[in-house]
Amino acid sequence: MSAKKMPLHIKIIIGLVLGIIWAFVSSTMGWNEFTINWIDPFGAIFIRLLKFIAVPLVLFSIISGVSGLSDLSRLGKMGLKTLVLYLVTTVTAVSLGLLLVNTITPGSYTDETQRVKNRMEYEVWVQETAGIEKPKDGKSYLTDPAYRDLAEAAANPEMIRQIQADRENMVSKQMQTAEASEEAGPLQFLVDMVPENLVLSISDNSLMLQVIFFAIFFGITLIMIPSEHSAPVIAFINGTNEVFLKMVDLVMKAAPFFVFALLAGVIAKMADTPAQVFEIFKGLGFYSLTVMIGLLFMIFIFYPLVITVFIKKLSYREFFKNISPAQFLAFSTSSSAATLPVTMECVEENMGVSKNVTSFVLPIGATVNMDGTSLYQAVAVIFLAQLHLVDLTLGQQLTIVLTATLASIGSAAVPSAGLVMLIIVLQSVGLNPAWIAIIFPVDRILDMFRTVVNVTGDATVSTLIASSEGELTKYN
Repeated sequence: MSAKKMPLHIKIIIGLVLGIIWAFVSSTMGWNEFTINWIDPFGAIFIRLLKFIAVPLVLFSIISGVSGLSDLSRLGKMGLKTLVLYLVTTVTAVSLGLLLVNTITPGSYTDETQRVKNRMEYEVWVQETAGIEKPKDGKSYLTDPAYRDLAEAAANPEMIRQIQADRENMVSKQMQTAEASEEAGPLQFLVDMVPENLVLSISDNSLMLQVIFFAIFFGITLIMIPSEHSAPVIAFINGTNEVFLKMVDLVMKAAPFFVFALLAGVIAKMADTPAQVFEIFKGLGFYSLTVMIGLLFMIFIFYPLVITVFIKKLSYREFFKNISPAQFLAFSTSSSAATLPVTMECVEENMGVSKNVTSFVLPIGATVNMDGTSLYQAVAVIFLAQLHLVDLTLGQQLTIVLTATLASIGSAAVPSAGLVMLIIVLQSVGLNPAWIAIIFPVDRILDMFRTVVNVTGDATVSTLIASSEGELTKYN
C-alpha cells in the first residue's frame, strides 16, 4: 500500500509509534534537549492550530444545528422531547465518566515522584500564564522545602526565587480573588454564562460557555424571523461552518507529523529516562481502561436497557442486529456525519421509524448528541489532573459536567474533533490544554469506540421519539 493510499488513521498510528520510539531513544541517548528545541515546537504549532479553530467551530456549528430546526413550530412536542432526551443521555454519560474516573483514579497508578514533577511543571505554567504563585487548590510543591531537589529539576531556579520574592504581592492577589468568590451568589455561574462583550468572549477560550450561550440564542432567533431574512444568514453560517470543518480536515491531514512532534516533545519534557517513559504509559493504560469501561457500559447496558424498557416488543439482540451496520461503520470511520446515511437507513428500515422522525432527529443528533465524546472528556480531564496532582473541587467537577455537555453540542461530527473540544474543557477548570498530547497515543482507538456510542445514542433517541409519537411501525 502506497503512502498516498494509506488511511489517515494508519498514518496517525505510525506517527504515534514513531513518537514513542523517539521518546525512548531520546531519553536513552540524552537527546531530550534537541527534541525540546527542534521537534517540540511543531507540536506547539499543532496545539495552536486546534485552539484557534475551536471557538469559531463551536460558534458556527451550534448556530447551524439550532437554525436547522427550521421553525419554532417544529420545536414543539417532538422538538422538546428530542432536545431533552439528548441532554439526559449526555449528562448521564458525563456523570458516568466522572464516577468511574474518581473511583478507579487511573492517574494515581503513575509513580509518585513523576507525578510530583508533573505538578511542579504545572505550577510553573500557572505562574507564567496566570501570574499567580499557587493554583486554585492553594497548594505549591515548587516552594515546599521537601521537594526542593525536584523543583530545581522541574523549573529554572531563578524562576523559583522570583516566585518567592513576589510572595507578598501574590498572596494579596489571592486574597482579593478569594473575597470576590465568597461574595458571589449561588447563581453566579448563570450570570457568568451570559456574555457581557461578545468580542471579548470569542477572544478568550476560557469564556466558551458564553460563546455557546450566544450561539444557541442566535440560532433560536434565526428561526423566529421571516425566512427571507434568515435564509442568507443561515447560508452564510452553514458555509462558514463548512470552512472551519475543512480546516479541521486539513490540519488532521498533517496530524501524523504533528503527533510525532507533539508526543516526542511532551514525553521529553516529562521523562528523562526510559523508566520514566514507561511510568507515563502505565498510567495511560489505566486511563484507557477507565474510558473503555464507560463507553462499553453505554453501548451494551445503558442504551439497550432504556430502549427495551420503553419498547417491550424490541429485544436486546434484535436492537443490535438492527443498528449493527451503522455501528461498524462508525467504528471504522470515527465520524458520526459519515455514518449518518447508514444510521438513517438502519433506523428507518430495520427499526421501523418513520422518515419524518429520522430526518428531524438524526441530523440534530449527529450535531449535538456526542455522549461518547462528553464521557471521554470528563474522564480525560480528571485523569490529567490526577496525573499532575491537581485536586479538582466539586464545583470544578460540576463545571466539567456543564462544559462537557455544552461543548459536546459543538463537537463536529468528524474524526478527532473531540480533541478540539477537550481543550475547551481543560481551560474551563484552569488546566494546561497542551496536556492533550499525553492522551493522544490512545485517542484514535478510543475515538472509534466513542463514535459508536454517539451513533448508538442517536438511534436510541430517534426510536424512543418515534414510539412516543406513534411513528414506530414495526414494534408498536
